[in-house]
Amino acid sequence: MPTSNSPYTAFAALLNSSGHTVSPAELHGLLLGRSCAGAGFEPEPWLQDAADLLSAPAEDNVRQALIGLQEMVKNELSGGDIAVVLLLPNDDAPLAERTAALGQWCQGFLAGFGLIARDSALSAEAMEVLQDLSAIAHIQDALDESDEGESDYMEVMEYLRVAPLLLFSENAKAEVAAPKPSLH
Repeated sequence: MPTSNSPYTAFAALLNSSGHTVSPAELHGLLLGRSCAGAGFEPEPWLQDAADLLSAPAEDNVRQALIGLQEMVKNELSGGDIAVVLLLPNDDAPLAERTAALGQWCQGFLAGFGLIARDSALSAEAMEVLQDLSAIAHIQDALDESDEGESDYMEVMEYLRVAPLLLFSENAKAEVAAPKPSLH
């Protein structure tokens, strides 16, 4: 039985109570994808992209949660962390639910990245990451409820915690870094 106080469950309940059927994983993927493509961290463009996914402007409580989520992502990406935290169901949720959320996260990431980086020239490594994310987006029925399925899930999740950082460092890091004082 999923833990009711997980961030994923709390965000899902907030979205559901506001009439939104979008998964928190897809929404987080969208945010991280657009951020890694160089969208910056101004709240209004993010809220507009989120409203497009939600099919309606966010109400105050959802709006505040979206701004908080963006602030968390900004801090992770600009803080020099070696991995990001994914907004996914806890490990005690059924594997099928966690796997579906991984696929939704990847779909959101690719959509967000595509919104911003349409004409960007990417390195071979970045293209490989995007191809991997595209393959993972179709993972829904690929993992069995077994020890091997759990191991495969954890391996994919760990990859997704670090892979976006390559895209961020290639596309957006310069926009977040504070200007360095000149040494004359």
